[in-house]
Amino acid sequence: MIRLALWIIGSLVIAAIAAWLMALPGTLTLELAGYRMQPRLGTAVVLLLLAAALVILVWALVRRIIGAPRAMARRRAIRRREQGVEALSDAVIALQSGDPARARLLAREAQARLPDNSAAKLLEARADLAVGDMPAAREHYRALIASDKTALAALTGLYDQARAQQRPEAALTFARKAMSLSPESGWAAEAVFDDLVQRGQWAEAVAMVNGEAPSGREGRAKKRRRQAVIETARARQSEASQPLMALEHALTALKLLPDFVPAALIAARIQISQGESRKAMSLLRRIWRATGHPDVAALYTHAQPGASAVDRLKRVREIIDMPPEHRAAAMAMARAAVDAYDWPLARDVLMPYVGPDLTQGVASLMAEIEAGESGDQGKAREWLARGLRAARDPAWTADGLVSDEWEPISPVTGKLDAFEWKVPVTSNARPASLPPALPVEPAELSPKTPALPLASAENQQ
Repeated sequence: MIRLALWIIGSLVIAAIAAWLMALPGTLTLELAGYRMQPRLGTAVVLLLLAAALVILVWALVRRIIGAPRAMARRRAIRRREQGVEALSDAVIALQSGDPARARLLAREAQARLPDNSAAKLLEARADLAVGDMPAAREHYRALIASDKTALAALTGLYDQARAQQRPEAALTFARKAMSLSPESGWAAEAVFDDLVQRGQWAEAVAMVNGEAPSGREGRAKKRRRQAVIETARARQSEASQPLMALEHALTALKLLPDFVPAALIAARIQISQGESRKAMSLLRRIWRATGHPDVAALYTHAQPGASAVDRLKRVREIIDMPPEHRAAAMAMARAAVDAYDWPLARDVLMPYVGPDLTQGVASLMAEIEAGESGDQGKAREWLARGLRAARDPAWTADGLVSDEWEPISPVTGKLDAFEWKVPVTSNARPASLPPALPVEPAELSPKTPALPLASAENQQ
């Protein structure tokens, strides 16, 4: 309604102006080729306007006729571009749908219609790679490296191709090249970092992490953890040969992650070997309160080299309240009590954990108690049998593999910080160790007082 009203008003205004012009007084004399015309002034103005409109119309028709070939060429180019974009879109859909052969045909069609389009060239190379035509893919990618616009994308494709062909050295070369072109490239930096980690080049790896500029709280926390894990790996690597340097790395890791058990164990072992047992015990007490990790309790128990089993039992009482607050504390207390031949104490602390939630470790300790206290081989066998059916105790686990000690990378995948302290849930894990099969003598079930091999692999948990 508003538009109609405006149109009516505009028409009336134009009609009024035309009427006013035609009613203007006076005449205009025109002489042309012997002819004389004397129209009124308003009529002359209207005729002039009509003549101007006619000239404009004729000029527009002439321009259209002259520019017809160019316009037709432009329309053909637009149609060709639209067809190329449509082919490119269909190629992407075909590639994502798992039809690389059709994707390659469509990519070639798109490249024919869009010869200067880099996306079409990249898509054809990616389709070649998906089809398995490695030589063609390699040639396409190498051609794209020459352009600054497509160099990084081409290196990404070459990297994927090298990995698909099981050529890690070539893949790493492409990743390093991509990182030199674009240091902020995430996949290239991750590939180079993973290679440094798998080679054990911890100094270069931590330098890369230190150079990162994460955003947000989560990113900063992830960076600190990676730094702590690498520093712990450096400490673990040099613990036997350079203990002071290893201690420095371990303490650096604890500054980044105050409750990181592997770093604390390494630092405490070195401090004990250096005669600084008080510092080690103070550190282990703090870590035990924060984590309740059984390896911490075990090392705390042996913090004084040469101590008797009774002294070790007294020491474990310093950090474990009665009754023990959780299974790990109960098992640590029972282990020390069994070593000290305090069978009633060992039995009492384990009794709350021998029900439906029985674990293999608890069953093993109960078998030792039965054999050591009364020599009842039958009951000991019963506990061992129950242990075979019981749940497993937490252990250092990564990618289905159980390790006696923490390791910085997974032996299966090479991933950094893959080991977690948790209950193994896969069949690939090694079973927890149980006491020797019965019948055995009671003395054989009671473990000997272990020495404290500070730099040995057994205590690096």
